[in-house]
Amino acid sequence: MKLTLPTQLTLARVIAIPLMGLAYYVDLPHNTIIAALIFIVAAITDWLDGYLARRLNQASAFGAFLDPVADKLIVATALAVLLQQDPRLAVMIPAAIIIGREITISALREWMAELGQRSKVNVAGLGKWKTGFQMTAISMMLWREDFGPLPIYDIGYGLLLVASVLTVWSMCLYLRAAWPSFQN
Repeated sequence: MKLTLPTQLTLARVIAIPLMGLAYYVDLPHNTIIAALIFIVAAITDWLDGYLARRLNQASAFGAFLDPVADKLIVATALAVLLQQDPRLAVMIPAAIIIGREITISALREWMAELGQRSKVNVAGLGKWKTGFQMTAISMMLWREDFGPLPIYDIGYGLLLVASVLTVWSMCLYLRAAWPSFQN
């Protein structure tokens, strides 16, 4: 199997997962900023690998499998790190919503693919908005340090709440699209 540039970027995102966690917990000045920067670069590669795969006509079955896995792993890991640092119910609920939705939709897509109806649950525009809010929120919460007068963590938390609402909304849309298949 030839590793195309898009697949290499996806693999780099997988490698970034333990690096992000390590950076967050290592006792260095601005360690949370380093972890956030790793997460931000990974989020950018999420967009970039898909763009390059389409633009360079280098889409592959392995890349199509690995890309959503890498996304879900880095988001779940980042949310676990954040929840460990801030174990309040107010952080746990949106984290559980986001992780639960990702597991549910992954299972739904797999099931729909087995039925030959995968296209009914393709990524939609709302899913892209959800991802944008989610990645921005997590980045800001990992960053933790205020930026001048801006309370970065608090702004990120607010965006996480928005992302969790978009998460539920998009999950409902996917489930509604798949609902006729449940009737069989």
